[in-house]
Amino acid sequence: MDIQMNITESAQDYLAGLLSKQSAEGVAVRMFVTQPGTKYAETCLAYCRPGEEKENDEILELAKFRVYLEKNSLPYLDEAVIDFAQDKMGGQLTIKAPNAKMPKVTADSPLEDQINYVLFTEINPGLASHGGEVSLEELTDENVAVLRFGGGCQGCAAVDITLKNGVEATLLEKVPQLKGIRDVTDHTVTENAYYQA
Repeated sequence: MDIQMNITESAQDYLAGLLSKQSAEGVAVRMFVTQPGTKYAETCLAYCRPGEEKENDEILELAKFRVYLEKNSLPYLDEAVIDFAQDKMGGQLTIKAPNAKMPKVTADSPLEDQINYVLFTEINPGLASHGGEVSLEELTDENVAVLRFGGGCQGCAAVDITLKNGVEATLLEKVPQLKGIRDVTDHTVTENAYYQA
């Protein structure tokens, strides 16, 4: 298994306790990501009774139980941390999967993936404070990223500043193979614009 994952001791104890209460023998845990690689991605843990595991699941053997990891979810589960924090109400199991919405990229990843990763992890969180977002429409043969702004960025009077100083500068710094940026948004639509001209 090529991914890093941390299921803390407290989480293992908590999950082992839940599994011991199951009526069937040999119940394991299955972990997967629904809608991986999208902003709607959810990281899920489910009971996995014998026979419910999938043929190509990766198996993680822990001291007290087994975890089946869905093969398609593996890149999105990299660096996931499952923890259990005890509190007055009993406690809470938390799953943090930083790559669920967008798998980690490397210099060898396709250029589109590298651009989307920077948009998703660095640019859109900042634009979200203005109700805006930007997405990659296409990548030209000349390695120019064609972008479309939405939400509060569409028709915003400050979009040129955002594009040049923020988006373009960040993308060109983080993705050196990129030759330029082109905005194809129709900025005459200003209903949701953050700054009206």
